[in-house]
Amino acid sequence: MAVSPFGSALFDGSLDDARVSALFGDEATISAMLRVEAALARAQASLDVIPVEAADHIARTCEAWAPPAASLAAAAARDGTPVPALVAGLREAVGKDWADCVHRGATSQDIADTAQALILRDVLDAIGERFSALAAALAALADEHRHTVCVARTRSVQAVPTVFGLRAANWLSGVARARKTLERVRADVLVLSLGGAAGTMAALGPRAFETAQAMAAVLGLDCPPAPWHTGRDRLAALAAWSASLAASLGKMGADMLVMAQSEVGEICFEKAGCSSTMPNKSNPVLPEILVALAGHAASLAASMHRAEVAANERDGATWMLEWLVLPQAVCAAAAATARALEAIRTLRVDPTRMHANLEASNGCILAEAATFALMRDMSRDQAAGLVKQACAAASRGVHMVDALRALAPDAVVDWAALREPINATGHAGALIDAILSDAGTATI
Repeated sequence: MAVSPFGSALFDGSLDDARVSALFGDEATISAMLRVEAALARAQASLDVIPVEAADHIARTCEAWAPPAASLAAAAARDGTPVPALVAGLREAVGKDWADCVHRGATSQDIADTAQALILRDVLDAIGERFSALAAALAALADEHRHTVCVARTRSVQAVPTVFGLRAANWLSGVARARKTLERVRADVLVLSLGGAAGTMAALGPRAFETAQAMAAVLGLDCPPAPWHTGRDRLAALAAWSASLAASLGKMGADMLVMAQSEVGEICFEKAGCSSTMPNKSNPVLPEILVALAGHAASLAASMHRAEVAANERDGATWMLEWLVLPQAVCAAAAATARALEAIRTLRVDPTRMHANLEASNGCILAEAATFALMRDMSRDQAAGLVKQACAAASRGVHMVDALRALAPDAVVDWAALREPINATGHAGALIDAILSDAGTATI
């Protein structure tokens, strides 16, 4: 088994999302750091800090030079970051004429953190692309089943009737909230890091602030008002957002696992998992993955909050903790969105089984509706007492509504309407419409 499923070919399509995990890979990381070095040179050249010819040569070298990760490993272990070795190699590749113009005024963390921002932009773009498809699929599911009555379960037992469309709409609401907060998250993390050795920008010279602004413009990142070497709340917020998104999708998975149980059987999946020994099994693997990823992302978010406690002006220990945690947290959210979309697209709903489960209580699931129906003629306590007696009769084979009618023959109740579960679903349809509208999917 791999140390981590993220980036493992064995887990691609299950716990991993290869498209996103590859963005955190060694090759992508080195490429991003070289883009940052090129942008620094371009920015400084635009301000006459270094010659334009130097910047052009550095930029061309950064595009053409691609050192293998293994060549940097020994030095990275020694230095606690691959940047010094990368810069040394880049200076050699650039040549002695312009070597002194490479990495001028920056520190290792500036390069690594800014490269991470470039990577995160691609990652969040990938997740954002999936939001539209996932929201549309959930909205379509909610609309299709706005009249499909099923059992609402509270504290793991049957409660009252609801419609499956409302359950699907509630799944959508979590996705919609994550999509709405994505722009705020992007604004927090897609920022330049350029502070120099201790965040004073001293080595960047008199045009330090202009350099930062120019460099941010080259890279398409925001320029923060001051360096943030130990202001790591930005990245902790990203991990928390990732955990929240994974949790919303994990909640959907948990609901699906209940509904897919053999004794419940209200849903199944086209691509259900097989057992190595039991031919009868159709395992709900996709919902299981969603629940697992939610739990993992929650643990990682907690670790990222630990990494916020960064001492003084630079802190290598908490910085390394981020390397261990943040990519996995974001990959967990990315994999969850991919698997959730797959789960919705392969979901098969069984309205007949839903109806059978509603009928299994012999009308007791209508107890709340029956109580309120009787309260037009009597007190709540009297109504509840009669309904409780009717439920006891239902356990002996009499439908609860028939038993209640015999107990309260003079009550002014539309007994036929009371017997229909759809009439006990309240404002489910209006709630579905409200959620679809809030999610921006009302036309689905």
